Amino acid sequence: MPFIQRDADVLASFLEDAAHFPGGHAAGVATPATDAEVADLVRAVPTILPVGAQSSLTGGATPMGDVLLSTSRLNRILEIGSDFVRVQAGVTLSDLDGALARAGRYYPPTPTFMGAFVGGTIATNAAGAATFRHGTTRDWVTAIRVVLASGEIVDVTRGGAKAATRVPVPTYRLPRVPKCSAGYFAAPDMDLIDLFIGSEGTLGIVTEASLRVLPARPAICLVFLTLTDRAAAVGLVDRLRREAAHTGVSAIEHMDRRCLELLREDGIDRQFGVTIAEAAHIALLITFELADVRDPIDHVNAVLESAGVTTDVDIAIPGDRARAAQLIAAREAVPAAVNARVGRAKQAIDPRISKTAADMIVPFDRLAGLMARYDDEFRRRGLDAAVWGHISDGNLHPNVLPRSYADVESGKEAILTFGREVARMGGSPLAEHGVGRNPIKQQLLREMYGETGIDEMRAVKRALDPEWKFAPGVIFTRER
Repeated sequence: MPFIQRDADVLASFLEDAAHFPGGHAAGVATPATDAEVADLVRAVPTILPVGAQSSLTGGATPMGDVLLSTSRLNRILEIGSDFVRVQAGVTLSDLDGALARAGRYYPPTPTFMGAFVGGTIATNAAGAATFRHGTTRDWVTAIRVVLASGEIVDVTRGGAKAATRVPVPTYRLPRVPKCSAGYFAAPDMDLIDLFIGSEGTLGIVTEASLRVLPARPAICLVFLTLTDRAAAVGLVDRLRREAAHTGVSAIEHMDRRCLELLREDGIDRQFGVTIAEAAHIALLITFELADVRDPIDHVNAVLESAGVTTDVDIAIPGDRARAAQLIAAREAVPAAVNARVGRAKQAIDPRISKTAADMIVPFDRLAGLMARYDDEFRRRGLDAAVWGHISDGNLHPNVLPRSYADVESGKEAILTFGREVARMGGSPLAEHGVGRNPIKQQLLREMYGETGIDEMRAVKRALDPEWKFAPGVIFTRER
């Protein structure tokens, strides 16, 4: 069995994930390097929380007295084929992308944070900007190796076994939107592999995975632009979405006015040479994947000119990795700025403060209405908030910038209001990040599927993990 480290100084770095979820404490942390060591640990301890990069935004990677199982030493890329890659769960997306780039391959469905571990992306069915063109992680996973609560090591392949052979499949139906990370996947005649994908480590520990890859990497062109009118921006996105099959647009990110203020406050605009005018109301980061275009720059300029975009545009041409990295870093700096402010408020104002945010998706034709609802509700409550996200999917992330614990409480009420509105619009109030330990997300899950639906999830959990060993308290509680 791998050594369990119980030193308080070592444990301290594992007690909080990116959500700043309060109350983290652990019985120890182990870093197994083989499947057999994972299985030995599972048999030896009463409860386990598997974690990767701990980039969870839901508290799902915050321990509550469990032994932590870090997959950081399961970090080998085992095989790269013409259309697949086989990796251990602790490989970071950044390392995976680098290895595939050297082999001329491409794995598209990555979330924004490239430090995430492959196992974590499978556990949450991670999605991101590229979902618009390439789908979620689920669409690219062909096989996994899982350690079950009994210590049994099983290989699960797509098409190899049906979920109904192991568990009572839930009867609820997921919303018909591109992303939904809301508890256990359920569909008629579903594969067993799809049950583990998105289960947030509550049904088994993924130690290895085989992923589909594209046999060639497209030329990537990034465009950063700002607009002074949000309605015009949404109209532009609508047009680019409709023409994407011909233009090569694969993703569109957006940042609202408050996000742009944060970039200026932190000097990110100057650091990365991004021009953000004071009058800018919204920024878009557009990704073009250009596989068969002779002159990418002429192509992109023609698309933008046709759409009426001729000013306040910054382009990273294919091959200019440094400029592309700067534009991506500017986008990533927004959630980093919010998380840093939440962390500082927790330390300086009130230790009960935690990340107060939502991750919601609606059909695109309902998006403008949802954005207006965000504005109205935050204004009515007097909350400071920033909204960004994957606008090409209709997936937005409203985040509260708390100045007091009262802001956190009011923000939670606002998120419940948003979630109910999103469900009414035919969307999912839980799009990408999962449910975790977040009580508001767990409440939204109950409102999506009802107590009967949660009981069906508990039945699945009992079938695979009867002693409630894995990630207890994540997604749902043991009893109502």
